[in-house]
Amino acid sequence: MRQIEIPDDFDLGKTASCGQCFRAKEIENGLFRYVSGKYVIYIKDLGDHRFSVSCTDKEWEKIWTGYFDLERSYRDLYLKERRKHDFVRKAMDFGKGIRVLRQDPWEMLVTFILSQRKSIPAISKSVESLAERYGHLMETDHELLYSFPTPKDMADATVEELQECGLGYRAPYVRDAVEKVLSGSLDLEAISEYSDADLFEALQTVHGVGKKVANCICLFGYGRMERVPVDVWISRTLDEDFDGKDPFPLFERNAGIIQQYLFYYKRYNRV
Repeated sequence: MRQIEIPDDFDLGKTASCGQCFRAKEIENGLFRYVSGKYVIYIKDLGDHRFSVSCTDKEWEKIWTGYFDLERSYRDLYLKERRKHDFVRKAMDFGKGIRVLRQDPWEMLVTFILSQRKSIPAISKSVESLAERYGHLMETDHELLYSFPTPKDMADATVEELQECGLGYRAPYVRDAVEKVLSGSLDLEAISEYSDADLFEALQTVHGVGKKVANCICLFGYGRMERVPVDVWISRTLDEDFDGKDPFPLFERNAGIIQQYLFYYKRYNRV
């Protein structure tokens, strides 16, 4: 482990538990594990903006700087956006330290298909089942785990086998995603060049991908920070805390980030 400095707001626990990723976890007191493709990092907050990390300088710059969105100042964003609405200020104060992760689009496509009508623990369980069955073993100093399977890894997966991983009615949707990506009818790299609106529409060509799931993939897989996924928690906060009015146009290109603060606040302050 080596030490680095991150001179910005960054809370490992809040970032791991705000509904955007399903493989991040605290493996021991204060030590968090995050997984991106074939890469795994163990990271711990040492205080005073110092963190211990398990990777090399090169890997940190190549993989994790972008993954943790470290080129964006969340402190500046906090100071700017919290002034625009009293409830948003409350949510941002509560969720200070959340960062919106830039994750693998394929993993986001599959995991947010799985997210429909599932709790976060149930989603995580299905994701790990998929990884164990179709991914590749990765051995670290702390644990044995599996990479998230690529479309090629899942090429021969049947609907029945996917259902055995706890996918239920979502199994045919994941099978369709595999087929569309492997056939090239959905090129996840090429669509990264699309406008927000065209990207949103392209993702919905996969069976089972509706507006909410497509917006999640846009936000967490492609870094489209203006996209706002509306799930049960966001619907509830719009009704209860914004009088049914849409506040997100106030925040323009940061609307998706604000959505994460609101989601986190509402989920952990249930009444």
